[in-house]
Amino acid sequence: MQRVRFLARATALALVVLVGVGACALDPQAEGAGGSTPGPVGLTEGASGASASPTPEQQPVTSPSAQPSRTASPKPSRSPGATKTTKPAPKPSASAGCPQGEHQRAVETYLTRLGGFGTLTVDGEQSAADCAAIKKFQIRYGISPSSGRAGPTTYDVAKRLAATDTARCNAGSRLTFCVDLTRQTVWAMRGGKVVMGPTVTRTGMSGYATPAGTYSVGRKNPREWSNPYEVWLPYWQQFNGGIGFHETTTYLHNGAIGSHGCVNLLHRDAVRLWELGSVGTRVVVIGRRPGT
Repeated sequence: MQRVRFLARATALALVVLVGVGACALDPQAEGAGGSTPGPVGLTEGASGASASPTPEQQPVTSPSAQPSRTASPKPSRSPGATKTTKPAPKPSASAGCPQGEHQRAVETYLTRLGGFGTLTVDGEQSAADCAAIKKFQIRYGISPSSGRAGPTTYDVAKRLAATDTARCNAGSRLTFCVDLTRQTVWAMRGGKVVMGPTVTRTGMSGYATPAGTYSVGRKNPREWSNPYEVWLPYWQQFNGGIGFHETTTYLHNGAIGSHGCVNLLHRDAVRLWELGSVGTRVVVIGRRPGT
């Protein structure tokens, strides 16, 4: 009887230990140097892809798991004899369904300067044409939600792109990938002409600042496995030790986080840079990311 009880207790303890091991998860927001051989797909696949929830421009950051309360609020009692008043229906707006943001005029100005997103009227007033152009811009640069509202993220991205001076890259005649750390933008040039971009990026955070300098692509891999941070790095192009270009594994516009030195890109930009580049492609990194 004592032996049976001992075996039962040992079995229960083993189950508790196994459950505790399975509760651990990889950190999908981390990224960094490319490693050697990827681990088994069944253990690592979940670390790839966008893992950080987009931050809406209208709302503060909240936990993805937070759920609205379903508790019904008590209805106010109506005094006897009270008459019910009806509020007049709001007048339809010319840009119904497209809210106006606090940076309307500035975004109109920057998008007009950039061109390619439609005709905007720089007057600080939302219109159907303005809405369509802002939505197109937001979709292009992965800003969520793409509602046409000129909020802080849209303003920041538009300002950085409009302020990027491609001539500062000193690219020369050969194909060159250019990174502006100050404005957090990336573009490519060949023979003095821009052949891609400028587009948005996110580089090394404080303590992991991406260093300025001139480098060259040393290795390419369409799907690199990062040993230090245990995450897949799509469209990897290494250019400085463990630093390289790759598609971001998190929401690119979350400025509260940064890379461990790598140059993060949106999917379409990572693909385009991958198609353009080859081993030996020149890389010029200028400026310094604010706060690093």
